[in-house]
Amino acid sequence: MPINKLILGDNLEILKSIEADSIDLIYLDPPFFSNRNYEVIWGDAGEIRSFQDRWSGGIDHYIGWLKERVEEMRRVLKPAGSIFLHCDDHANSYIQADILDKLFLRNNFRSQITWKRSSAHNDAKQGRKALGNIADTIFYYTKSDEYIFNQQYTEYSEKYISEFYKYTDEGGRRYRLDNLTGPGGASKGNPEYEIMGIKRYWRYSYEKMQGLIKEGRIIQTKAGNVPAYKRYLDEMPGVALQNIWDDINVIQPQSKERIGYPTQKPEALLERIIKMASNEGDTVLDPFMGGGTAIAVADKLNRRWLGIDQSAMAVKVTELRLQKQQDLFSAPYAVQLHKYDYDTLRYKDAFAFEAWIVRQFGGTPNAKQRGDMGLDGKAADGAPIQVKRSDNIGRGVIDNFKSAAERFDKNLFEKNIAAQKPIGY
Repeated sequence: MPINKLILGDNLEILKSIEADSIDLIYLDPPFFSNRNYEVIWGDAGEIRSFQDRWSGGIDHYIGWLKERVEEMRRVLKPAGSIFLHCDDHANSYIQADILDKLFLRNNFRSQITWKRSSAHNDAKQGRKALGNIADTIFYYTKSDEYIFNQQYTEYSEKYISEFYKYTDEGGRRYRLDNLTGPGGASKGNPEYEIMGIKRYWRYSYEKMQGLIKEGRIIQTKAGNVPAYKRYLDEMPGVALQNIWDDINVIQPQSKERIGYPTQKPEALLERIIKMASNEGDTVLDPFMGGGTAIAVADKLNRRWLGIDQSAMAVKVTELRLQKQQDLFSAPYAVQLHKYDYDTLRYKDAFAFEAWIVRQFGGTPNAKQRGDMGLDGKAADGAPIQVKRSDNIGRGVIDNFKSAAERFDKNLFEKNIAAQKPIGY
């Protein structure tokens, strides 16, 4: 991918145009099988059509719809690339068995991440007879067994710190005491010598031990005790990341991150995924861009990126997020709203062509195709629209349209003339 790009359109068609083995990391948060209430978020034509396509045939149709897209995602993913698919319990078993295991193979399954997205809530008073659902699933697969992985860490709990890092030095730094003896003794090649009056097999050579003593890193709590290593809390990375993520909260109503997108994911969630499975300069793809969180985070982390959504509003919202966070040193990006093939449109079904043109113009096409006085829809201001595919438009066509516009709504016709506004388009 030569530049960062936001693309408006059907992700299946756009994925087919992307070069194979060109993407390092894919994160997708497709519409959940449960979230019908959130389907038409922006309310534009692309979302509405996709909503109708996905739900027309139940779970089998939904899985088929998603599978053909994930199949293209696997094709564009680099051999060392990873994919993270975000879903919930309404379809996760189908998604794993029928899509991910079949396309990426089970041996490339890396983890089933559980993201605790909210605290416990009680729906019993509303008559709910089920366990509370407070988590999403994120499936983590790779394309091969050689893949990018950067170990991530979480902070130690206060309980852990108080139990294990019990000591504080003169400077106020907390530390714990670690064992210095060499496990396995001579059989493991550990050196034996005496230090601080104690003879043992040690982890380090005599020279290394002397250096640690000079640095003040070896302590003997009292005479006769085995010396121990001072391990400082502020030098430790934390707890190696596990598959239960309960330290990232959903976006609160007052959060500066909040953009009003009902299923918006927190930036911390995407930051963890992107840091773990990619490096600076790698390309991140989000084929269901939505509110643009993955793209905004990828841009902050100096990754290249590609965002796709069939909602024009989603593209514009993401572009606004990028504009707010960019500075003079930010990488440039492009917005590709769409490119259409002239001949395909020119010779498609006449009524379908008329409806498409009216929608692109921002209007509403006629529900019926007969008895419409030659008018094909109306604009946002109510004025009539007529679509002609003829190569030559003469005066007779314009005169007939003027007469039809007057018959369509005489009061609106006269009002527009008085206001010197168009009587039609």
